[in-house]
Amino acid sequence: MKSIFPTAKSLAILFDHTQLRPYAQEQDFVTLCNESKAYGFKMVAINSVQTALCKRLLSGTPVHVGAAISFPLGQTSIRTKRYETEQAILEGADEIDYVIHIGKLKDKDYAYIQREMQEIVDACRQASVTSKVIFENCFLTKEEKIALCGIANQVGPDFIKTSTGFGSGGATVEDVRLMRENTDPSILVKAAGGIRTLADAAAMYQAGARRIGSTASVKIMEEYNKL
Repeated sequence: MKSIFPTAKSLAILFDHTQLRPYAQEQDFVTLCNESKAYGFKMVAINSVQTALCKRLLSGTPVHVGAAISFPLGQTSIRTKRYETEQAILEGADEIDYVIHIGKLKDKDYAYIQREMQEIVDACRQASVTSKVIFENCFLTKEEKIALCGIANQVGPDFIKTSTGFGSGGATVEDVRLMRENTDPSILVKAAGGIRTLADAAAMYQAGARRIGSTASVKIMEEYNKL
């Protein structure tokens, strides 16, 4: 593993440390932010309503606050997604992870998907905030995944992301590789969902992921530190 991640920092900086459970309480976010500061994770991944709280808890640190938009189903209008994005940015979000409208993709309404992506990416660009597009690959065919990659190539988000972690499946090496092979190198890939071990993280990294969303970030770091 040291050949893949030569230092603990090189591994930790990949993680979006995640707390998206609907029953999470304030102390859970205190713990999330404290762990992120202690290990040097890149970001905390939260539902947008906790943005201001986590921004305050992370004040003065390099850890980013990442707000999940239209999470986890993606079943809100473009206007609603844009508003939620802008509100999260106003409350301190450094990064935005939004869920596409999966039904529109399956209807082959690619113009809608591109318009939606453009709206969210534009809102992020205007505020110098990182944009991530959640595909939710467990519900998509290979052709739909490739079509989404093509739309991303037109719009240019910062990241495309495998999963919410709330669907019927999470990240797979095959999906990460497919996404990497079908998008411009300037668009990075985030793997999320079911990544619970150091071996999982290494496999996703080797397949091309350059950000990893996980609730098990601390466990994975502890596993690394025992090497």
